[in-house]
Amino acid sequence: MRDRFPLLVLGALLLAGVLGAFLVRGAQRGGFADPLSTFRAEPDGARALFLLAQESGLPVTRNVADLRIVSGPEALVLLAVDVEGSHEEDPDQTRLASDPDAGVNDEEAPHLGFNAMRAQQLEDAELERVLAHVRSGHSLVYVPWGSRENPLLDELGVKLDKADTSLPMRTLVAPLPTPYTLGVERVETKVQAYLRLPENAIPVLEDERLGMPVAAVIPLGEGRVLVVGAPELAMNQALARADNAQFWLSALGALGPGPYAFDEFHHGFTNERSLVDFARRYGLHFAVAQLLFGVVLWAGALKRFGRPLPPPEAMRVGATDALFAMSRLYREGRHHAFAAGLISRGLTQQLAPLAGLPSHSTVAAVAEGLRARGRQDLADGLVDVARQSDAVQRDADLQALATSAAHLRERIHPAGTGRPRPGTP
Repeated sequence: MRDRFPLLVLGALLLAGVLGAFLVRGAQRGGFADPLSTFRAEPDGARALFLLAQESGLPVTRNVADLRIVSGPEALVLLAVDVEGSHEEDPDQTRLASDPDAGVNDEEAPHLGFNAMRAQQLEDAELERVLAHVRSGHSLVYVPWGSRENPLLDELGVKLDKADTSLPMRTLVAPLPTPYTLGVERVETKVQAYLRLPENAIPVLEDERLGMPVAAVIPLGEGRVLVVGAPELAMNQALARADNAQFWLSALGALGPGPYAFDEFHHGFTNERSLVDFARRYGLHFAVAQLLFGVVLWAGALKRFGRPLPPPEAMRVGATDALFAMSRLYREGRHHAFAAGLISRGLTQQLAPLAGLPSHSTVAAVAEGLRARGRQDLADGLVDVARQSDAVQRDADLQALATSAAHLRERIHPAGTGRPRPGTP
């Protein structure tokens, strides 16, 4: 133990340091969340956008459940949410346009701390539900991170071209007047990707110098999807520039009455799941299987594995010495009648539950109860032990009484007959 003490101290100090670091980080105002999370109050968060819409009278909510079930008239807002099956159709373009120090890693949405383990991608089943929700007449705001294509963009017919990271902040203007840019003269932001749009798309914002679209609305069924290739436009630090804030108010207002559900589930924020909610989402058979698994574990916990271990030698010797000392006290003090009464009372208390009576019941009541339950053998044995206890006067009588009580205890089992003793027919 002494050799391990320095290691234990080092481990305790390391654990305290890690817990302290997470405590300090969690105490930071909004600094625990991922970039473009509406919980993050840092410059790269989206808390200002959420509060701007809220203070402007737009109904906004945060979605902390997966998107396998989407109900109601809500318009979904996905900011920097990874989509399962993302791919790059032109890797050379990404490598040439990326900053030399950044490489291609800047194409992945960043996650901070434990969010890297909790954050999830938009799965195929969720994507199908989201697309069905839009096709039924609802709206979607999607701000991808980077320039990689994914199944959601493929469904919309949108391709992304990586913006040159060496270019300074871009000025975006509306190529034509639309309700999505009402009151917007210019927007200033850094661009990650330019959009190649299908024929039915409506360009909303384009680069003033290059003439390439950065934001557009794509019809899908009876609904609409707003795609923005500039994630920085939704960040806290960008809303104070030019008409950036007005763009979001106009775009959200033109997409419908809301409510606007900002997705936080895929940023690592989840709600607590109950068994009923699990069954509602994934099917009742999984909930039943989970319940049966719990019952099996509970049943296994009640089972003894292996033969019972003998008590330690010190405990066995101590218990034997205590028993001999107690018997010597009874013999020297000639308390045979008292000891006999203890044996009779203990046997009565043990048989009382079998008769359906409390442990303080009398011998006669317990015997009657045993007869009523078909245990005539136990009733007769109990009466016989009680009769013997009244006649105990010597050590031999007390030993015979204890032997009779022990034989009767061996017969307490559901079969109703005594266990055969060695040497008896």
